[in-house]
Amino acid sequence: METYYKPEDLPRFGEMDEGAPELWDKFLSWYSAVFKPGALTEREKSLIALAVAHAVQCPYCIDAFTQSSLEKGADLEQMTEAVHVASAIRGGASLVHGVQMKNVNSKLTM
Repeated sequence: METYYKPEDLPRFGEMDEGAPELWDKFLSWYSAVFKPGALTEREKSLIALAVAHAVQCPYCIDAFTQSSLEKGADLEQMTEAVHVASAIRGGASLVHGVQMKNVNSKLTM
């Protein structure tokens, strides 16, 4: 089945260095530093990344950070809870923007 996102494209991520290798190197350096343990463990960072991947709806990131979370010791319950947290924040953000709609409605229907 042909889909817009192809799983075989994820390993091609490194090809993004073509045309701008110096920017790619800077990105990789920063990206690698972000995921090193610090105040948060690698497992916690993978769970956060998994939640964000769902919020931004990146199927490549969902695949990568599901695998990463599992490799770092997370289980299905923790990953599912992280996805629910992201969904709640995303849903809440949509709802709170309803205030903007109400402001415009009030202004235009006065």
